[in-house]
Amino acid sequence: MSQSSTQSTLQAYAPTILSLVRIVAGLIFLAHGTQKLLGFPALPPDREIPVFGLMWFGGILEAFGGLLIVIGLFTRPVAFILSGQMAVAYFMFHAPKSFFPALNGGDAAILYCFLFLYFVFAGPGSISVDAARKR
Repeated sequence: MSQSSTQSTLQAYAPTILSLVRIVAGLIFLAHGTQKLLGFPALPPDREIPVFGLMWFGGILEAFGGLLIVIGLFTRPVAFILSGQMAVAYFMFHAPKSFFPALNGGDAAILYCFLFLYFVFAGPGSISVDAARKR
């Protein structure tokens, strides 16, 4: 099989793989939100999220934004907001601890920030409510 035919075969799957990556990222992000809002999965015993605090509002964005990312509804604007949220989270909570993301615990925030930024430009993929609405 030539390189160009392999490339075109792989390219045919790109919209589906984009959807799969979006769904997995959204599910994991949703879990961060439910942890802050509902205590599931359970938070460490010494950690509480005060209602109407900054982390609580972050949990709302994570839960509802994560759900919208999972189903692929309003993907681009939601991804833009979540990308910004992760940038703010990194610089407010992680960067002050250390310059190095591996030491400050902010590597996930950086990855989410850029993954959501990618979704702003790439869109939701072929398996999404947004794609179904276009058809």
